[in-house]
Amino acid sequence: MSVAMFSSTHLNEMRRQAKVSFKPLASPHPPVVLFFSCSDGRARAQVITATGSSFESSWQKGMAAIRELALKLDRPLRWLRVDWPGEVHKVNWAGLRELLSSTKRNYFRLGLALDEGFSCAFLEQELNANAMLYGGKGIDTATLNEKNFLIYFRSRFPGLPEPDFCSSQPIYLFSGAGLFLDGDDIFPLHPTGLKAGRRVVGEAGIPLLSSLISDASRYLTRQVCPDGLFVYGYHPCFDRQINAYNTLRHASTTYAMIEAYELTQDEELRCAIERSLKKMTHDFIKQVDLADGTPAAFLTERNLEIKLGGNAVALLALAKHAQVFGTEANAALMARLAEGICFMQDRKSGAFRHVLMFPTLETREQYRTIYYEGEAAFALMRLYELTGDQKWLDSVEMAFGHFIANNYARHHDHWLGYCVNELTRYRPREEYFRFAIDNVADYLDFVATRITTFPTLLELMMATSQTLTRLNSLPGLRHLLGLVDLKKFEKALDKRVHHLLNGHFWPEYAMFMRNPERILGSFFIRHHAFRVRIDDVEHYLSGLIAYKAYLEKQILRRLGGGEESGPQRLATVA
Repeated sequence: MSVAMFSSTHLNEMRRQAKVSFKPLASPHPPVVLFFSCSDGRARAQVITATGSSFESSWQKGMAAIRELALKLDRPLRWLRVDWPGEVHKVNWAGLRELLSSTKRNYFRLGLALDEGFSCAFLEQELNANAMLYGGKGIDTATLNEKNFLIYFRSRFPGLPEPDFCSSQPIYLFSGAGLFLDGDDIFPLHPTGLKAGRRVVGEAGIPLLSSLISDASRYLTRQVCPDGLFVYGYHPCFDRQINAYNTLRHASTTYAMIEAYELTQDEELRCAIERSLKKMTHDFIKQVDLADGTPAAFLTERNLEIKLGGNAVALLALAKHAQVFGTEANAALMARLAEGICFMQDRKSGAFRHVLMFPTLETREQYRTIYYEGEAAFALMRLYELTGDQKWLDSVEMAFGHFIANNYARHHDHWLGYCVNELTRYRPREEYFRFAIDNVADYLDFVATRITTFPTLLELMMATSQTLTRLNSLPGLRHLLGLVDLKKFEKALDKRVHHLLNGHFWPEYAMFMRNPERILGSFFIRHHAFRVRIDDVEHYLSGLIAYKAYLEKQILRRLGGGEESGPQRLATVA
């Protein structure tokens, strides 16, 4: 039997830090309550509660229980986490239900004890990772799920009387603080708020960003099967695979993986990209000749839908592949996909049809989602960048005439942000810069305060940051910077970057899920029961890659003695 305990040096240091940070509870609670959570990385963490009158006795009680547990395991322990309650509030089940009804689902961030002595108590991470407060996707608020609650209760406290959830029965809610040991390093954990339970990391600098990008791209690499299909996603609370599929997201995820490869140069990632592209080009893309003889191609879904956005992200992936790997192997196919996009565009108004059916190419839906049009225009811009073919730029300008006339900036779409950033590189016209500014100017409060991680907000901010930097270099148009509060922009961008860290599956989060190793290093959507889907990870990845590039450019300018660009510099000169 293999048993690996953590080094005495690490444990002693962890004990020292915990003792310094820990504050005793007031009566009627035990003075000391410590939660010891440990996992081998492959199974959900087992949590041991140690209570007592002194810190030392409680610590030793917890350590003894972990040693006993380790002897029973087939695999060595990998992670250890120690938590302790901060403030404790007495309520009852009725009060908890009322509190949950005003809390966004999966955003309840307090632990729960069923008795004042903490003999039956659950960390916040246990409650959320076991869906004990999740009523289902149709219920927007946190909800007491009695079935899931009892399932985990029986596992955690076998043989003890089960709660009857009587409205008047007193219970105790508590905030917490803690430490996490990954075997090598000890990390203090944030005690409360949106960051609760994850490590304190300081600023989002280049080393951290590099690590996050590497982790996320490796996760996506693991999801590409030998046949080129992705494992589409997981519901990690119970390690359930998402069996749906979406070829649009297959293509867009591949695009983000190529962005990541440009930074990491990871060989396994490259092989996964090639498998994914082969599947897309051989099986998902259908080549046809249009009625006028124009060669075209369309990305098709399994139900034979042709989505405007599907063609767009397939083209984006191939264009990025051509740029990063220096290949023209897919040049003809890219032109065909672009012709397919143009086939879906009204040549008078510039508007697009959103969904066709294959093979008839009849319109199924004139409109489905705002994302498709921005994706389409962005993809054509990227192809123009590669080929210089005026046809693609003309189509984008036609589309932007439609976007501006119909006030598409009100949608605050990140894809439109990407596209107008590219467009202003070649057509630095006032109306295009105004559109880019209008796309964010009245949205900054939302960006700064949105409770969900909403990763596409960072993508929007990064694309716009580049556009504002370009605008600052044009004396004749620089006055447009007055249309946006640049200091507010900077603060919103900084808040959004740091909030994204709360959606990362750090090991101290992942260890409470059923199969931690499977989702480790990925990114999740908390209000969808911590769902991990390839496109969720994709958007986190693209935003962080753009932010890393932004920081690197600032560092290079400082080292070179040149002026810093971006919102921080602009905020000082506006």
